[in-house]
Amino acid sequence: MRLLIILLLLYLGYRALKIWLRNNITIERQRKSRPAGEIDDVMVKDPVCNVYIPKRHAVSVEIDGEKLYFCSEKCKEEYLKTKKR
Repeated sequence: MRLLIILLLLYLGYRALKIWLRNNITIERQRKSRPAGEIDDVMVKDPVCNVYIPKRHAVSVEIDGEKLYFCSEKCKEEYLKTKKR
């Protein structure tokens, strides 16, 4: 009976180690697949509050062929109000 318990514990330890190693190897491969210094996103400046935000999170609007980026809808609306005056 003890032998079965020991074998079961060894098997469970082996499976846990195998899963852990597979996950770590996958993470390491993902790190190595991207070149060092690769730019993930571009920072753009909000013309209203003058903060820099990632382009993918910015609220954008095109005015007279120029694309502007804002940190929020509130800043965009404020800019459009001042632009109309």
